Amino acid sequence: MLPLWTNQPTAAGIHPLDRGLAYGDGVFATMRSNGQILFLTQHLARIEQSCARLGFSWQASGELKDKLTELAEAHPMHCIKLIVSRGVGGRGYQSPQAVTATEIVSVSELPSHYGAWQQQGITLALSEVRLGQQPRLAGIKHLNRLEQVLIKSQALPNGMEDWLVLDSEAWVIESSMANLFGVKDGIIYTPALHQAGVSGVTREIIIQTLLTQGYTVVVCGVKQDFLRDCEHVFLSNSLFGVVDVKGIDNQAYTPWPQSTQLRHSLGLSL
Repeated sequence: MLPLWTNQPTAAGIHPLDRGLAYGDGVFATMRSNGQILFLTQHLARIEQSCARLGFSWQASGELKDKLTELAEAHPMHCIKLIVSRGVGGRGYQSPQAVTATEIVSVSELPSHYGAWQQQGITLALSEVRLGQQPRLAGIKHLNRLEQVLIKSQALPNGMEDWLVLDSEAWVIESSMANLFGVKDGIIYTPALHQAGVSGVTREIIIQTLLTQGYTVVVCGVKQDFLRDCEHVFLSNSLFGVVDVKGIDNQAYTPWPQSTQLRHSLGLSL
């Protein structure tokens, strides 16, 4: 983990009673730097909207934007993580009336294998851990990630790189770290995320880009049987961009022919 920055003035750094630490009361974004942060405006807008859904107001200050720009310029091909919590205050779970949000920025290297994933694709295994349905939190990249911790605590079978994750009603939601798309008869499908899962910035940008290019994109409930009938499956997140899925358990897929072009057009190639 490289440089750490916070708006908290205390010499000790993050307050031990910060609500992000105590309750997971906040949100975060993981963003890729190519010398500048990809899709920074969209990331900040999603954090602002997510904070509003949690019930507090936040907007990125000029100081924060300057710091993010500075770190991106100093650390190309790195991950820049921004955490925004509700800050300190309130009694127990009760949130304070006046909120002074905590902002934390950290920088880390991109995993070295992401480039190979883009070139070769990856294989998924079905996770035994299911996501709970909670529409008040669905789509938000909030700080309560214990479900993902449990998913990642499982040992992947040999030859598998990530997990396919369902919710408690057996709807396909995502992988442990990325959004999912399936291609069938030239139509692109992606799971609806109104009950569980994270609505990623890259997912939204891919949907908009594909619609602009004339593709039909359908956001809907997806079950495993439908996914098995797809010709191609690919994943998206802000760090590895677009990665083809070669297989899910015993089901094989061919790479989507447009993956390389999509990565290139969005500046996501590694």
